[in-house]
Amino acid sequence: MNDTILEMRSITKRFPGVVALSDVSLTVARGEIHAICGENGAGKSTLMKVLSGVHPAGTYEGEIIFEGKPTRFGSISDSEREGIVIIHQELALVPYLSIAENIFLGNEQHNKLGLIDWGHVNSLAYDLLNRVGLHENTTTPVSQIGVGKQQLVEIAKALSKNVKLLILDEPTAALNDNDSEHLLDLLRGLKNEGITCIIISHKLNEIMEIADSTTIIRDGQTIRTMPMDDPEVTQDLIIKLMVGRELEQRFPTRNVAIGEEVMRVEDWTVHHPTQSGRVVIDNASLTVHAGEVVGIAGLMGAGRTELAMSLFGRSYGRDISGQIYLHGQAVTLHDVDDAIAHRLAYATEDRKRYGLNLLADIKTNISAAGLKQLCSKIGWINSNEELQVADHYRGQLNIKTPSVLYNVGKLSGGNQQKVVLSKWLYTDPDVLILDEPTRGIDVGAKYEIYTHINEMAANGKAVIVISSELPEILGVCDRVYTLAEGRITGELPIGVATQEHLMALMTQEKSEQKELR
Repeated sequence: MNDTILEMRSITKRFPGVVALSDVSLTVARGEIHAICGENGAGKSTLMKVLSGVHPAGTYEGEIIFEGKPTRFGSISDSEREGIVIIHQELALVPYLSIAENIFLGNEQHNKLGLIDWGHVNSLAYDLLNRVGLHENTTTPVSQIGVGKQQLVEIAKALSKNVKLLILDEPTAALNDNDSEHLLDLLRGLKNEGITCIIISHKLNEIMEIADSTTIIRDGQTIRTMPMDDPEVTQDLIIKLMVGRELEQRFPTRNVAIGEEVMRVEDWTVHHPTQSGRVVIDNASLTVHAGEVVGIAGLMGAGRTELAMSLFGRSYGRDISGQIYLHGQAVTLHDVDDAIAHRLAYATEDRKRYGLNLLADIKTNISAAGLKQLCSKIGWINSNEELQVADHYRGQLNIKTPSVLYNVGKLSGGNQQKVVLSKWLYTDPDVLILDEPTRGIDVGAKYEIYTHINEMAANGKAVIVISSELPEILGVCDRVYTLAEGRITGELPIGVATQEHLMALMTQEKSEQKELR
């Protein structure tokens, strides 16, 4: 552990109008797990893109020393040849290719005739899958396995390239607790094999559990590198160094003033869109009131997102039955336009795939769901008013950007999430469903999102929060429903809810549920 494998010295990286990194330095010991922490937009991913050749030599200032030698990577291929492999938060897998094909994509195994030796490919892939603890047929298309298993395929792909330094950017952001723990165990195993890992994560409990050292980056500058066996290093200290101030509370306090019922759902049943006979949501009933934040807690696969999407204009599922009441009146929401017209909004858990147009600017994204409000009688969009609306929400939600004409795909995760919230706030909904509203964003940005949730409730909105993080559910909600295998298994006021109680309800088998009915 006293042997240095990597030094990054005085790295400065500029984009037009922005200094993303300013004189950043990083030292990583061979065979350690080194965490990098910082708020969204601090420069963590940019630093790793410099290291891996995504931002090639010549586009930044400073020096990279790898295994004692100065290096200048012109591309990812250059860094991979030296044994540096990066796994991005958005996995780079081709869904319709097999696991084996994805592992060796760009690194094809040819025979003497120059043809791909599929027997050899599948044999090598089988060995790599065993190494990462993934028990799947190597010919299975990647689209047929979950996100946790796809992460393992990415690591198997890295191992096929004789990796010496593995970089993982938010590897557990989209994983459930079991998949996250399996991944952390795998990283410990790679460490025992002598493979060095750099992990970027906002999950500080995981950092405390697995990292040997942690470097804090704030506003594009190195703040401090700390050995994690130092008893003075705590989550509170990491948060203070990340945000530059004491964050005394993880969740803002608010005065709860719950009003009349806004939405009631009765006996809601949803069938899988393609698998005949499979019930995804089974007779679910719930209510939410003005000024109330209601949580929905459940394990991955419980049907949380499917429930939300089916309520939002039947954008998921088929053979849907049951009834929605808004302000006491029975309504039928045929599609998303219908849902928006009835003042219902849904902020998706996958902001980059479904929540935003990453090729468009902030202004266009904010106005996307409420364009009818900007159209004249002849159908023209009032571009000046659109600009004013976007500027209003930029200020209200503190979106950090030089201009609302800035491309939304270039924003940090936390700022992208604020754009998603702005888009739906502009539609002036009575009911706002937030699906994993803080996934993949840092503690400082989370606090801001929680503050905005409080403001929505204070303004009389009925808010539903779906989250995989039980502390978040307990910290922001007034009442919680638990979901297991598509069924509502419990309803608790926040005053009596605990993580243990919620988990017990979330893991009920259907046989137990029937006994309770």
